[in-house]
Amino acid sequence: MSKETLESLLERLQTTKSVEELQVWTHELRDYFGVSHVFYHTATLKGEQVGAFTYSLEWVRRYIERDYRSIDPVVLGAMRRFHPMDWKACDWSSPAARKFMREALEAGVGNQGWAVPIWGPNGEFALFSLNDKCDDETWEAFTRQNAKNALLVSHLVHQQVMRIVHNELDPPSAELSPREREALAQLSVGLSRANVADSLNISENTLRAYIDSARHKLGAANVTHAVALALAKGIIVPTGTLPKY
Repeated sequence: MSKETLESLLERLQTTKSVEELQVWTHELRDYFGVSHVFYHTATLKGEQVGAFTYSLEWVRRYIERDYRSIDPVVLGAMRRFHPMDWKACDWSSPAARKFMREALEAGVGNQGWAVPIWGPNGEFALFSLNDKCDDETWEAFTRQNAKNALLVSHLVHQQVMRIVHNELDPPSAELSPREREALAQLSVGLSRANVADSLNISENTLRAYIDSARHKLGAANVTHAVALALAKGIIVPTGTLPKY
């Protein structure tokens, strides 16, 4: 991806006003890096656990319910470090850690990871991680190319979370974001999801996240209902310079 694309992505980060909006944004960040998953989490911010991720909800629920944080080698390793680390540098030697990794792989977590520990001035700790399924050589090349950008993004994400949690932003509104409006507008003229995703330069999984967010804000039962409501409310107009296929 180009530098301009990253800059545009970081500009959209600044428009997020809730953890829920940040959650949707992480899907686009995943597309930018071209990895399987992106994960951000803090457990020491106002005593709360704040997370934004692309993992499945089923895996996240299991992780929380079984208190995997207490045995997760990535979390335990990051809490003893101040610099980015490869997941392979963590201690996976215990039976509990190996069992945890087997379950994670079965849940769709990749075998490779790059983690950035984030320490704040008030003692808060957060963890940002990129995760993918690939061989060691491919992953080494990826981290060489993207480590600096991952470090930059991790701290900007944390700063935005701090602003959200400490109410230093305007409260979130029910208005659709520009990306949500673009997605519904293009769907309203009959473009397929694949074509809309290609037009917006995002994956279909990320497009689904934006559509689901728009549907939730509009109180729509399904995508067709969301498009109809957006048209009826004048939120989108099915005209303009849409791409032709």
